[in-house]
Amino acid sequence: MKTKRSFFSCVGAALASTFLGAGLFGAESAAAAASIEEAFTNGKVWLNIRARYEGVEQTGLLDADALTIRTRLGFTTAPLYGFKAMLEAEDVTAIDGDRYSQAGINPGGARRAVVADPDDTEINQAWLAYATGNTTFTGGRQRIVYDNVRFVGDVGWRQNAQTFDAVSLTDKSVDKLTLHYAYLYRINRVFSDRHPQGNWDSDSHLFNASYALSPAATLTGYAYLLEFGNAVANSSATYGASVTGTPALNDRLKLSYRGEYAHQSDYRSNPVGYDTDYLALELGVIAKQGSLSLGYEELGTDNGVGFKTPLATLHAFNGWADVFLTTPADGLRDTYVKAGANLPAAISLLAFYHTFETDRGADLGDEWDVQLSRKFGKYFTGLVKYADFQSDSAMADVRKIWIQVEFVF
Repeated sequence: MKTKRSFFSCVGAALASTFLGAGLFGAESAAAAASIEEAFTNGKVWLNIRARYEGVEQTGLLDADALTIRTRLGFTTAPLYGFKAMLEAEDVTAIDGDRYSQAGINPGGARRAVVADPDDTEINQAWLAYATGNTTFTGGRQRIVYDNVRFVGDVGWRQNAQTFDAVSLTDKSVDKLTLHYAYLYRINRVFSDRHPQGNWDSDSHLFNASYALSPAATLTGYAYLLEFGNAVANSSATYGASVTGTPALNDRLKLSYRGEYAHQSDYRSNPVGYDTDYLALELGVIAKQGSLSLGYEELGTDNGVGFKTPLATLHAFNGWADVFLTTPADGLRDTYVKAGANLPAAISLLAFYHTFETDRGADLGDEWDVQLSRKFGKYFTGLVKYADFQSDSAMADVRKIWIQVEFVF
């Protein structure tokens, strides 16, 4: 039974009461400060608690039952002469950490299916930012999220988010144009510091530019030059572009679309030379009652290496069962249907059907994903989610279920 850090939530609640009494907790936005004292008294404090059960059935392994509580407590100062600072602590407590494999770091979870939510406490974010005009510089441990998180994201689904020790810049000086640059010197991955691959040493550069022509079209171009000292197989150079939009068809319907292409090759210390491509196409309609889309994603292969997206929020793509967190050596083609609906009692439905094959046309399997979510008042959200991957190859069948309640203040 894991109890070594279960007090963290109690501490968070006590601090919440203290800050509420001081009038700081949940402030809408921090007013500009005229002194260091005001920078703190006008700052914003927040608390996030997420309790989740994740159950996994996977062929060849014992079932996993992960009941975890993720607590985040953070504070952002009010801006002072353009400067602003933020500190966020994060704790993940497993009620019984040996009922699942924490990606191999807990011997008691041996032979059980993996749930990548390790028991851990850490500083999740700690940064200093300076804003001048429409340009913001940020240095320190931070979240970085670009576009649809396919290439760069915070892996927000996992209890321990992915953050970056980085120096970043965002510029919006030109109307409708947003420029991003980041230099990454450390990747803090979801597996925690205790895992051998929990952190990657990095010497990486991210470039991203997006121009919003209109609701009908946003153009984005990017270059991601990734070098990882202790994960050299993931060192890669990716250059790509996308166009997305939601033009109105009439008063009741909107068209939604996405087209994206990228080319990737080995970069710097990667010992294997390869050149391959990425393609994503999605077309759908959006109405007040819901949405329906058809999509296709292709991650190519060359020289036995599949197209890589090591900094992505991978859970959002290629099925919630997380079977394809790493692209197969023969590549991956994912043809899918996505449906969303606003149901009675303020319940939101999201569902997918995927069919997978390699980039060479061999069948890999099919997957159904279904999620129901509902907000309860201002602070609580409940969620039930299910994924079922059925293999057509030598891969294992995987079923997962999640039950989650989240509090945000």
